[in-house]
Amino acid sequence: MKTKFSGILTLFLAFVVQLTFAQEKTISGTISDENGLPLPGVNIIVKGTTTGTQSDFDGNYAINASTGAVLAYSFIGYTTKEMTVGTSNKISFAMEVDSEALEEVIITALGVERTAGQLTAATKVVDAEELTQAANPNAVQSLTGKVSGLKINTTNNGVDQTTRIVLRGSRSLTGNNQALIVIDGVISSANTLANLAPEIIASTNVIKGAGGSALYGSQGSNGVIIVTTKSGSASEKIEVSINSSISFEDVAFVPERQTKYGQGWDGVHTSYENGGWGPEFDGTMQPVGLPQADGSYIMAPYTGDSDNIKEFFKTGTILQNGVTLSSGDKTGNVLLSVNNQQTEFVVEGDELNRTTVLFKAGKQLGKWNVGGNVLYNTSSVKTTTSNLFTELLQTASNVPVAQFANSGNEGHWTAYYRSPYWMRDNIRNASNTTRMNGVMNVKYDINDNINVVMNSSVRNFKSYTRNYTNEYIDNIGIGGGDHSTISQFGQSNSEETNIYNDIFVNFDYMLTDDISLTALVGNNIQDNMFTATQVSGSNLTIPGYYNIDNITGKPTTFNTIQRDRRFSLLGSVDLGYKDFLYLSVTGRNDWTSRLASDRNNFFYPSVGLSFVLSNAFPDLKKGGVLNYAKVSGNWAKVGNDRVGPYQIQSTLNQATGYPFGGLNSFVLDQTIADPLLVNEFIESYELNLSLAFFKGDRVRLDVSVYETKNTDLVTGITTSATSGLANTTVNVASSTTTGFEVDLGLTPIRTKDFRWDLDLNFATDKTIIDKISDQSNEVALAAFDDVGIFATAGEEFPLIKGTAYQRDDQGRVLIDPSTGNPLKTGSFQVLGKSNPDYIVGLNTAVNYKGIRLAAVMDYRTGHQFWAGTKDWLSWSGHLVESAEGGRRGFIFPNSAINTGTAANPVYQANTNIITGGTTYSNYLNYFSNEYRSVSENFVLDATAFKVRELSLSYAFSKEMLDNVGLTSLRLGINARNPFTVLPAENRGYADPEIGRSSGNDQGLSVTGQYPITRTYGMTLNLTF
Repeated sequence: MKTKFSGILTLFLAFVVQLTFAQEKTISGTISDENGLPLPGVNIIVKGTTTGTQSDFDGNYAINASTGAVLAYSFIGYTTKEMTVGTSNKISFAMEVDSEALEEVIITALGVERTAGQLTAATKVVDAEELTQAANPNAVQSLTGKVSGLKINTTNNGVDQTTRIVLRGSRSLTGNNQALIVIDGVISSANTLANLAPEIIASTNVIKGAGGSALYGSQGSNGVIIVTTKSGSASEKIEVSINSSISFEDVAFVPERQTKYGQGWDGVHTSYENGGWGPEFDGTMQPVGLPQADGSYIMAPYTGDSDNIKEFFKTGTILQNGVTLSSGDKTGNVLLSVNNQQTEFVVEGDELNRTTVLFKAGKQLGKWNVGGNVLYNTSSVKTTTSNLFTELLQTASNVPVAQFANSGNEGHWTAYYRSPYWMRDNIRNASNTTRMNGVMNVKYDINDNINVVMNSSVRNFKSYTRNYTNEYIDNIGIGGGDHSTISQFGQSNSEETNIYNDIFVNFDYMLTDDISLTALVGNNIQDNMFTATQVSGSNLTIPGYYNIDNITGKPTTFNTIQRDRRFSLLGSVDLGYKDFLYLSVTGRNDWTSRLASDRNNFFYPSVGLSFVLSNAFPDLKKGGVLNYAKVSGNWAKVGNDRVGPYQIQSTLNQATGYPFGGLNSFVLDQTIADPLLVNEFIESYELNLSLAFFKGDRVRLDVSVYETKNTDLVTGITTSATSGLANTTVNVASSTTTGFEVDLGLTPIRTKDFRWDLDLNFATDKTIIDKISDQSNEVALAAFDDVGIFATAGEEFPLIKGTAYQRDDQGRVLIDPSTGNPLKTGSFQVLGKSNPDYIVGLNTAVNYKGIRLAAVMDYRTGHQFWAGTKDWLSWSGHLVESAEGGRRGFIFPNSAINTGTAANPVYQANTNIITGGTTYSNYLNYFSNEYRSVSENFVLDATAFKVRELSLSYAFSKEMLDNVGLTSLRLGINARNPFTVLPAENRGYADPEIGRSSGNDQGLSVTGQYPITRTYGMTLNLTF
């Protein structure tokens, strides 16, 4: 009996023990570093399973595990620690530094992984948290101010903004200077990146110089931005992440206008004038504008409001919502992410609706590793014309703008310009675009040392646009003004398909105990096809019926088909000696279909060396001051595809006036490229220094110096009329680009609960034109009657030139004593340059427990820009300068007159010659004609200090979330572009960064662009 009872008890106890061990419980704790400070990002895995988590910023974690299970804790730079789950639910400890731990892995060209010590070129990694901290829907803009040497300009503000992305200055005069974009290992486009939801980006690596991007050949000449999207989690449990944000957008500032004189002309108040040349404000009630539909006038106080045109704009909204599902195990993972953006711009009716879907998966199958993703993006954009801002600027400061919202052109506040409200509603554009990117990555391990990799992608972009302008006939014509507008309609379709394929073999060997070898050999194939069809016409027969059959007369048509291909052979060899000396050699040969068959292949080599002094001489680290020291350098020769498809072939164009009857006629294009054209060449030299000081790398310093010699630059030259050609594109120009970059990282405070990080970056670059051609020392990139952007031999590029004042040797402006008008130059003079002397950026983040406060700001100075808005305001009486002196003649400041002869001038200070005449009419004519004809008046200091991002967020602790079933929850508020400080002479005329295009003709700010905006918003991110 006793024996039987003992057996039953033994079985019962065994069952209880088994049950106890099988029952899961929540294990939590805090992981710290060797100094006792919290260590975020530690990987914790239940050994033998795929269950895992990471420690948060405060080093805290929570994971479900059974008693007796083993938890493995790992982190780069530290020894993996294993802890057995016992009766306690708490496991906390300090990680131990692994002196032989590998450095952080960085993804470089062609997806090759390298440690920081192996890199011979300057790079900068921007992680997901930095990219999304201010909820900017444009991933390109999110990089602004965060990378030294990277200049990102918003070239067109609106509901669907465009940007210009340049690394380390301009190397090409007329070709592409923008950085190459690579997404998930394959070449993509800046447009695709701008449309990519930032929430699905895992990291961004910016390779600044040609030494790090030479494996991309002629496409990598301007540096590379490598983007890696997120992958599925390693947990078999489905992880769901939700992100949501709302932002409110408003106009940051509008041009300052004078508020002393009101609506009118020649000193007389006229209710329908566009000018501000009326009498002085007196506060009385006065009629404004044309009669309304009932014959009455809108009455308003005759007083000035410099911001009255802001009334036209509303508060816009940006809604972003996304959900991501991910799962996986130790052999594979899968992710599905759907993100939507809905934007209502500050202009009524301008809207964007964009949806991005990413499906990504990967699987390890024995020696095979197969992965890939499909990215689908669809956008619908509705806009009016931003040219309405040009006409909005012709608004006297006494006009109550909002009261004219429903007045139309018939009851507009001026008879000389169309109502911006009418333009907003009657000039409309709509576009629908779809992007489909498919990427496949296949890897096969032949053995432990050799593998074969294939990266393939197909990108397809389709666009359909429609635009129309409704007719308006001005039957009144008050004051000689005419609002009449011809109706128009047009539509276009375009499609672009890009096929990309890499296949290469990787070798990884230890040649000896001290010497390592990694090598790559392979090829690349690209095939690009583009088609477009456009049709448009005017004078619609039936108003509001938008069909090409409804136009009057023959429609204007356009059709193009372009295809170009590229084939490349490439290879690289990396040798390492112990853990401190690395040599990298790369080579790539490109064949392109764009050039003649006997001149269409180019070899692009590079060589780099990295020396990690702190590993070579361990004694340097004694004393705890110097943690890390590396010097590196590289040389590369790469190209630039300046020549477009079919550019070297003569083309026939339809002759003017044809078809005529049943006949057609074609003539040769008068602009042709030299059939012997080659790619532009860029020879780059770079030196880098990287230092880290004190435990935990509390002080980090990276310095880069570089120079590029740019030769065979493609530009156009004027040819002899006898040749029958107007312009020929040839390889003739050359230039030199030099630059210097400094990145200083500081962690002034780091305790268990508090951390403050500061990253300061400084960058300067300069391009000097060495030569244009044997026939000329200058070429215009964009030129108008009074101003333009030029490349001039011996000068910095790009150069602003235009009409200027004549001056004596003391710099005094010369005055014509007979008219009182300043004398202007007969030829264009140098008025400035559009490239800043330097840019300083500051990124800072303060973390206290779950609270994170971050800011991004930068300062650009030493450059100039032409403000078309100031030019436009000058003749119409709205300039502040036109009202400062009481609208009467004045002695021109710092002026002189010639009391001698033209041949023997004698200059004396001007003390009595009046500029601007003696009457209101004389003064008006001076500003409308003489003042406006001198472009020097409108070239302004482009210095700007901008706070780009401010964000404040709070992440709830895991302990607080356990009861609600959430893994993480973060709430935040943010602001983008909340503060901008401009020089006093730039009275809000324009943001100096916004130019007329995204090309090389930077420095011209035209009137037909919206003012900049700022946003304030809230975010929610949760995971369960």
